[in-house]
Amino acid sequence: MEKTKELQQVEDQFKTFQILDENGKIVNKEAMPDISDEDLKELMTRMVYTRIWDQRAISLNRQGRLGFYAPVAGQEASMIGSQYALEKQDWILPGYRDIPQIHYHGVPLKQAFLWSRGHFAGGQMPEGVRVMMPQIIIGAQIVQTAGVAMGLKKNNEDAVAMTYTGDGGASQGDFYEGMNFAGAFNSPAIFMVQNNRFAISVPVEKQSAAKTIAQKAVAAGIHGVQVDGMDILAVLAVTQEARKRGLEGNGPTLIEALTYRYGPHTMAGDDPTRYRTSEEDSEWEKKDPLVRFRKFLEEKNLWTEEEEEKIVEQAKEDIKKAIKEADNEPKQKVSDLIKIMGEELPHNLQEQLEHYEAKESK
Repeated sequence: MEKTKELQQVEDQFKTFQILDENGKIVNKEAMPDISDEDLKELMTRMVYTRIWDQRAISLNRQGRLGFYAPVAGQEASMIGSQYALEKQDWILPGYRDIPQIHYHGVPLKQAFLWSRGHFAGGQMPEGVRVMMPQIIIGAQIVQTAGVAMGLKKNNEDAVAMTYTGDGGASQGDFYEGMNFAGAFNSPAIFMVQNNRFAISVPVEKQSAAKTIAQKAVAAGIHGVQVDGMDILAVLAVTQEARKRGLEGNGPTLIEALTYRYGPHTMAGDDPTRYRTSEEDSEWEKKDPLVRFRKFLEEKNLWTEEEEEKIVEQAKEDIKKAIKEADNEPKQKVSDLIKIMGEELPHNLQEQLEHYEAKESK
């Protein structure tokens, strides 16, 4: 397709923002976020923890002890870096792959396991934790976020609403509707597209004629940015800026994080070797977010192999405890599901509730 001058100008605006290169060297010193050594170590701790969680979750799924699961290895920087930029009062509306973000926003591991198993308790967020249940319908969380963000603005709250989807989600109608709505109301919303290059098996080049997903912000009249999603400092910086922009009344932001998932789309039978080459996998593994950030921290004498081993062991213990707690959760009842459908049940549901409570008491 021959591009017009105007289209080329739009595409040329969206260069990939980066702070650390693949070798952990700073290439954009001016953009470095104001962050303490302790926070730097905490970012690495969370990425290591997430990598161990992912490995264990895959194993549990294969054993039949975990239900639906979408692997996250490779995407740790985009997940952890963006959530770290948020505050407790901010909302997160996740997709089904975004368990690490909601865990660090206050959702216990046990609850994440229960959600994966389809247990109703997995969708009941703890009091004060501003997280919605992970969305299975691709892209639906985008319009939900637009609504939540508008509500935050109307209530004059010092908070933003952030959501996540993949590159496939950016092809959904809800994606455009949500951005347009948030832009029209100048709401404090952050839309992150974790572009891991494949919507299940469809490569991003076949999903859209647009050179970048970030440029789709232009049509919605909102700010857009493309970031190296394997660089946790770059992700942190752009998300901090997006949050600041929203709180200052300057509207929503679309963030496209260029990343890669090492494993299958989900554990439900997807085989990535059918649509990806080993050479492509190897090239992306050279950009690994943990390896890159580890080199950076070691250069600053902030990280050791011994420290990482302790974190790995702690993660394994925490996960073991959480799965045991999930195993001990009482089996769900139909009456429990009905009770959580509303604060005041309509007549027909009240009848059903009474029917099942009587049946379950026998």
